[in-house]
Amino acid sequence: MKPISEALAAMLPAFAPRGQERVQLESALGRILAEPSLAREDLPPFSNSAMDGYAVRAADLVGASSESPRALPLCGESRAGEVAPPTLEAGAAIRIFTGAPLPEGADAIVMQEDTSRAGEEVSFSTAPRAGAHVRARGEDLRVGAPMLARGQRLGPGEIGLLASQGHAAVSVWRRPRVAILSTGDELRDVSDPPRPGSIVNSNAYALAAQVREAGGEPWILPIVPDRLEEVVAQVKVGLSADLLLTIGGVSVGDYDLVRQAFDAVGVAPQFWQVAMKPGKPLSFGLYGPEGERVVVGLPGNPVSAMVTFEVFVRPGLRAMQGDPCPFRRAQEVSLAAAHAHKTGRTELARARLETDAQGGLVAHLHPRQGSGALTSVAGAEALVILPAEQATFEAGARLRALLLSEARGAASSPF
Repeated sequence: MKPISEALAAMLPAFAPRGQERVQLESALGRILAEPSLAREDLPPFSNSAMDGYAVRAADLVGASSESPRALPLCGESRAGEVAPPTLEAGAAIRIFTGAPLPEGADAIVMQEDTSRAGEEVSFSTAPRAGAHVRARGEDLRVGAPMLARGQRLGPGEIGLLASQGHAAVSVWRRPRVAILSTGDELRDVSDPPRPGSIVNSNAYALAAQVREAGGEPWILPIVPDRLEEVVAQVKVGLSADLLLTIGGVSVGDYDLVRQAFDAVGVAPQFWQVAMKPGKPLSFGLYGPEGERVVVGLPGNPVSAMVTFEVFVRPGLRAMQGDPCPFRRAQEVSLAAAHAHKTGRTELARARLETDAQGGLVAHLHPRQGSGALTSVAGAEALVILPAEQATFEAGARLRALLLSEARGAASSPF
């Protein structure tokens, strides 16, 4: 059996990006840039006001205060969306609104609250510094400047920045297509009526959701009974995808036919079995002249399939999309209660988290950690890593955990 670290090191090089595509900006959320992006224009594109008030020359108001206000005549107005007014001459002021272009000659904005107006004359009760409340042209970005790097994940802020520069479409790494193949005479689809000895194929739906969450495109293949020729036929179909995930049939039972099907179609085995719990019977292989198709045989037990996906497949899918940081974030947690496990394999225990008074994370392990206990993954926020060589863990023990979401929600506002 391979340790988890060795298995990951063997698998990840196979998950290289599968090419680029251009997508419209409104569809780019969460995608990874395949090419660097440069600024096409200055940002802001022209100097403008950050406040409603009056554009002035700072030198004209030196010494102005509430005790000794300074009056200037008005000579025009600047509004957002209009051409800037003529040059502001010394000794005058221009009415200006937020976002409006700054006229030539002006170098400061005085907020409306610091003025009083009488007809066409304005009194100023403050002496602004040059640049006050002015958003200068190019202060955020200069044309041609690096804006977003290759490998940048696109969030709302990045998309807003691209839009500000007129990028209606961007080049991103293609989403991998993932075929999901379930095998077993006992399986039925979620919409099929119950029959004696059957179970719903929940694995396919759970894994499809995991694939989507990781950014891939799931393709659920028809359920295949335990007949080698039919397993072989569907494996061939699934090998047209970037990644083929099989569920079950990779152990050593009489009806575990998936590994036989891999051999029959020419999947080159890389390793089988990992020293982890749940998820020992994991199979990894490559297919094609250059090993361009990745094949992962997941265990059939629901929790085993989902946990092995999280540890091995999810980072691979992220890497396929060009993500330079494909792994879940790990953080130290403390156990809420004592726990014991069988040594020999690293265990990934499902847990809910809470924040203690000091801001640390406390892990509450689910009471049922069996590989078939779907209730242990519903609502799980972390996989707590229990080292293989240690049998018991005291309450308060500090351990590392994989966080299963980018951010934990809160029931109340921090404000």
